[in-house]
Amino acid sequence: MARYMETLTVERGGFRIKVPETWWEFDVRPESRDDSIRRMVSERVQQRPELEQYRGTYVDFLQKAAADAWKSGALYCGCMAENFGGETPITGSVTVSLVGGRNERGEPLSNDPSVIASQLAVKEAKREGDSWRKVTTVDIPGVGPAARTQGIEDIAVPGDALNRTIRAVLMQTYIPVPGQEGKVALVAGSSQVLDLADSFFDIFDAITSTFRFTEA
Repeated sequence: MARYMETLTVERGGFRIKVPETWWEFDVRPESRDDSIRRMVSERVQQRPELEQYRGTYVDFLQKAAADAWKSGALYCGCMAENFGGETPITGSVTVSLVGGRNERGEPLSNDPSVIASQLAVKEAKREGDSWRKVTTVDIPGVGPAARTQGIEDIAVPGDALNRTIRAVLMQTYIPVPGQEGKVALVAGSSQVLDLADSFFDIFDAITSTFRFTEA
């Protein structure tokens, strides 16, 4: 998979990050997401008129997905879908979320990268084709240390009554938010194209390395 050359800087309240210029944003912001999703679906239906009968279903599904993402702390979601000459598109996404947690006494959990890393579970593949997860700490230029997981993981489908999962390439980087006890900016990159896992790890690492905090 060719490496991208041009980048686009995305800035939101409190942070900025660079993504490949060919990526597009899945808008999760309450003030604009409904109109954005309707426009996105309309553009797709214009390209594929046979999808017109499903327009309402697509809009409802995507609006719910955007609302759920916002409620879970997502502030930005960037997506790619490229063919690279093949019939099946190569897809991936990067989301930035603000998350935090508290213990049973109501105290904020530590956002120290070494503490977070010690609490994240490593998973070894017992045989070829198994899921796996590696836990490390990395240094984000201009930001500092952060805990990270990367691997091939089985991700639960939200709200699925049958508890089904989706296997995906997944990298999650937990970056402590300055001055906010217990809060981290979670930069998560994922793709279901398992054969290109190493390439996606490189891309997700490159994107995450551009993350910077800004004044809100």
